[in-house]
Amino acid sequence: MSKKSARYATPVELYVSWMNASMLMVETASVMTMRMMGMAGTWSVTKSENDRMMSEKPTAFLDSAVAGSMAVMSGKRPDEVMNAALRPLRRKTRANARRLGKRGPAMPGSKPRR
Repeated sequence: MSKKSARYATPVELYVSWMNASMLMVETASVMTMRMMGMAGTWSVTKSENDRMMSEKPTAFLDSAVAGSMAVMSGKRPDEVMNAALRPLRRKTRANARRLGKRGPAMPGSKPRR
């Protein structure tokens, strides 16, 4: 078993953890909004977006759980565990927000983008 870190988290390290959690919330809200607008026909999304939305969640949560567990088992501090668990989720939400954001709103009378 590895030795636990004796030092405490600095205010900057705690701020980084807070920012990671905040960015996850903002990116998640953005992705949810764009996907809902896509379902309503006001945002340009692919036909496979609904399937993608459901199929990516289990792997993202599993990756998050594994990363968090590995951090705990290696004796990381709570803020480091949280950051490790958030990293896989942020990777997905950031990629989805960028991808959907590039597609833009659906224009009336235009063909849907692929």
